[in-house]
Amino acid sequence: MKITHSIRPTLIVLVVLVSLVAFVPPSRSQNPRNIEREINALLTQMTLAEKLGQLQQLDGEANGNFRPEHLEMARKGLLGSTLNVRGAQKTNQLQRVAVSESRLKIPLIFGFDVIHGYRTIFPIPLGEAASWDPAAAQRSASIAAAESRAAGVHWTFAPMVDIARDARWGRIAEGSGEDPYLGSRMATARVRGFQGDDYSRSDKIVACAKHWVAYGAAEAGRDYNTTDVSEYALRETYFPPFKAAVDAGVGTFMSAFNDLNGVPASANPFTLTTVLRQEWKFDGFVVSDYTSVEELIKHGVAANGADAAREAINAGVDMEMVSRLYNKHAGELLQGRQLSQTTIDEAVRRILRIKFRLGLFDKPYVDEKLEPAAIFNTANVAAAREIAARSLVLLKNDGNVLPLDKTVRSIALIGPLADNKQDMLGSWTGDGNMQDAVTLLQGLKSKVPQTKINYAKGCEVNCDKADDFEAAVRAAKESDVVIIVVGESAEMSGEAASRSSLDLPGRQLELVKAVQATGKPTVVVLMNGRPLIINWIAENTPAVLETWFAGSQAGNAIADVLFGDVNPGGKLPATFPRAVGQVPLYYNHFNTGRPPDAKNKYTSKYLDVDWKPLFPFGYGLSYTKFEITNLRLSAPRIPANGKLTVTVEVRNIGKRSGDEVVQLYIRDQVASVTRPVKELKGFERVTLQPGETKRIEFLLGAEQLGFWNRQMRFVVEPGEFKVMVGSNSEELIETSFEVLAR
Repeated sequence: MKITHSIRPTLIVLVVLVSLVAFVPPSRSQNPRNIEREINALLTQMTLAEKLGQLQQLDGEANGNFRPEHLEMARKGLLGSTLNVRGAQKTNQLQRVAVSESRLKIPLIFGFDVIHGYRTIFPIPLGEAASWDPAAAQRSASIAAAESRAAGVHWTFAPMVDIARDARWGRIAEGSGEDPYLGSRMATARVRGFQGDDYSRSDKIVACAKHWVAYGAAEAGRDYNTTDVSEYALRETYFPPFKAAVDAGVGTFMSAFNDLNGVPASANPFTLTTVLRQEWKFDGFVVSDYTSVEELIKHGVAANGADAAREAINAGVDMEMVSRLYNKHAGELLQGRQLSQTTIDEAVRRILRIKFRLGLFDKPYVDEKLEPAAIFNTANVAAAREIAARSLVLLKNDGNVLPLDKTVRSIALIGPLADNKQDMLGSWTGDGNMQDAVTLLQGLKSKVPQTKINYAKGCEVNCDKADDFEAAVRAAKESDVVIIVVGESAEMSGEAASRSSLDLPGRQLELVKAVQATGKPTVVVLMNGRPLIINWIAENTPAVLETWFAGSQAGNAIADVLFGDVNPGGKLPATFPRAVGQVPLYYNHFNTGRPPDAKNKYTSKYLDVDWKPLFPFGYGLSYTKFEITNLRLSAPRIPANGKLTVTVEVRNIGKRSGDEVVQLYIRDQVASVTRPVKELKGFERVTLQPGETKRIEFLLGAEQLGFWNRQMRFVVEPGEFKVMVGSNSEELIETSFEVLAR
């Protein structure tokens, strides 16, 4: 066919436009159908090496730097993600190579452990859970997300939602304690804080629910240790916070280090595929914990690297953190038909899906000029102070020693943690700067500048000598009141920080006794990452304030509470035992066929210690008093698919404004399987003025009343349910109702 000159330019233009479309990235709509279409288009163009590159995450160097090899790998499309590389300039530099120099221009995702703050550090998650305030947890996660994204970080390895009932396990500090309901509420809040409704926004990042699963049940509280947990316990206790994270839209999961019932969590098709993908319809991706794929060899389920890669990727681990077994062995596994191309493609698809949802194809870079103003600014610091104060728990206050009078002439401030910047922040401190931390000594000087502060360290956290006790005792004698700050160093909790003892380390208890022997009014301030055994202090010290590791503004927040500018309203998210022999100890235990009875030897208890805790779950005092009354139910009986409203009145009967956390518990009196003696199913933190009364409402339906039966089906069974409401898990008023048979 002869083509006339009049139409040839038009065809040329069309050919040029088609060519440009092949090289210019298409519109990156957040429409799910468009995203899946674009993922499919990329997959058809990718080589096996490029696909395996997407499954690879590698660690950076110190101070947020990437490694030299990362540049070449990104250039060749052989790297999908890094961890610990951060800072807008550094991430942009590496991202620019991936986006502008690689063949397919697929952006990297930069991950970092933003556990309780990026630069502005909030209380450790266990402490934040003590606020019983999901809105506060969401707010702190939102601030952490904004700081992280400004620094080029797209992805946090948080929230940690493991249920932990053994305080010896150091990582109890990173979660929300012992209860699946409180843990679920906090998981939801943190996911929403990190991600918002759209984590492609310039102030949001994608979250990662970890560690999947039952890592908090490690035997003997020893980190990385084995776990043996029934499916009933998994579904009732350990799964719920993860399911809450999925329901909140969490983008990623992390597979755990532990084995579960003989199958390592990073090679477990039941948890990674059957539950997570098939039952829960999770469509994000799973990243292994640090070298946990390679560790399948030491677990004994893989003979070599190829075995480990096959086990992990076929089970459902999409991205391999740090170790490189997928890249090294996937080719041979494909040839040997031990791994399918479909499995690789699905893993790549999941990773690309999150990169699209992060908006990285449209906006791969961050504005370097905005980073300084977004990080550790005045508003963020103020929020850290407020949230830290909300996390503090008043354990004892005999004789109203607290709050202190601001006209006090002199204070003895004693203890290894009283002026310790490093330990204020706790473990996993992101990019937190020790110099940002406000110690309690600084907080007191700022709060009461006219008061003389007699400071004496007394001893180190883990001291074995009493050399400095004399100075501490002298400071106490010369002062009107004593504040003694004791507990753990930051490194004593968190990962790889299990302890066989829950006592105060070193000779700190001796220091407390020596100082208290002066007869001066004494306040013990605890700083720690787990429940501690403090029997002597609880029995003999007038006032005890649990402050956890409260973050950048710890000193100011603690001073706010000590002097009454903030009335403490926190509650314990984990039980405080009397002896390490009681551990694991938790409120929602089964009753056994022989419940504890002090008058009957042949019941479930100890010969040498009370079976009850020192401080129960949900416990915490205030500078005012509250009364919870008028417990009412909307109906005496409901059908199995029905709902019930529980109402109660809480009244501030004291003389100060304050916060109370009203807690709702239930018990299924008779069921086809053993049920806990009580289960938290609702709570609300309220602020009341003196004399003010507020009516609180809770809703009970199938979600709260049901459980997993012997056939592993979620059911609501007929029978009597007890309803209990109070200020902690032991001081409760109660009534009951009936669920009718269908």
